[in-house]
Amino acid sequence: MMGPSHALSGASVWLAGSWALDHFAGYAQSPLAVAVGATVCAGGALLPDLDLSGKVTRNQGGATVARTFGVFSLFVAEVVEKVSLGVYTATKLSRDPRRTNGHRTLTHTLPFAGLVGWGTTTLCAAYGKWAVVAIVFFMAGLALRGLFDSWAERAGWVIVTLSAGVIAWFTGANLPGDRGYPMLGFAVGVGCVVHLFGDMITKNGVPILWPIPMGRRMWRMVGVPNGMAVKVGGRGETMVLRSIFTVVAVLAVLGMFAPHALRELDLEKWAGG
Repeated sequence: MMGPSHALSGASVWLAGSWALDHFAGYAQSPLAVAVGATVCAGGALLPDLDLSGKVTRNQGGATVARTFGVFSLFVAEVVEKVSLGVYTATKLSRDPRRTNGHRTLTHTLPFAGLVGWGTTTLCAAYGKWAVVAIVFFMAGLALRGLFDSWAERAGWVIVTLSAGVIAWFTGANLPGDRGYPMLGFAVGVGCVVHLFGDMITKNGVPILWPIPMGRRMWRMVGVPNGMAVKVGGRGETMVLRSIFTVVAVLAVLGMFAPHALRELDLEKWAGG
């Protein structure tokens, strides 16, 4: 899927999960906590595409996530792509094809999702609010680049970076500092997993089972049959899936913070019938 779809899917999954925790387990969160979690999950849902680098010296190309912070994030994407290709080359088996780039390899695996989620949790536990501010800054930049792609393209990476800085500052100023914030690591990991499932419904699939060898292949791409695959950038993605994600996100927010609005909508529906 494209970057905006990935980011929107991450946000909607987090909001729906937050509603479910509130409704079924009585785990209520403040509006700020929910907003931060949704932002981080949306950013995490773009993180695996850091393995799609562009032209660093020209500040062009690459995935949505790679263009978030201009040449700086493009350089990071270049490094991640080379590391991913190196891991692929070092671990591939006889039936794995030769590759010249690392896209949809290491960062598109469950171990990567678990690693970045664990790493985020560890940083927050060790450094508290300072780590939270840094993580929110990075993830907010990715989320802004994904959720508001057209605006970000027009505004440029400097404005996106400044906006992410404001979000991080506001978060740091309003969240208590005596916590480890394990939910942030969970949000990053969930976002990465959501990305994997999003790519699995496209034509090429992802190596979600790595590092389990299957039939002399270590990097077997897993996905839906081609006849059922969603065309990247097609109407099925940009209109149907994004509409579903948006509706889920809106209903989840209303369910948590304005349940009376949902009840009124339900009553109006029945009255109309």
